[in-house]
Amino acid sequence: MKHTPDLSTAAWRKSSYSDGGANNCVEVADGCPGLVPVRDSKVANGPALVFGAEPWALFVEGVGRGARGAAG
Repeated sequence: MKHTPDLSTAAWRKSSYSDGGANNCVEVADGCPGLVPVRDSKVANGPALVFGAEPWALFVEGVGRGARGAAG
């Protein structure tokens, strides 16, 4: 059984890529060793997705490559 961290007191920070508008508001929480909780800041009391640190790093790396173009 996997443990879900208690995020009730998590310190959330908005992605620097969120545009501040009504549509692109992603936040992540720090302080969960080995885990990266992610949520939609527009639904602060809603669910969070929790990723392992390594899969999250691979995801961010892949997004970065996509942002530079398929040939990068």
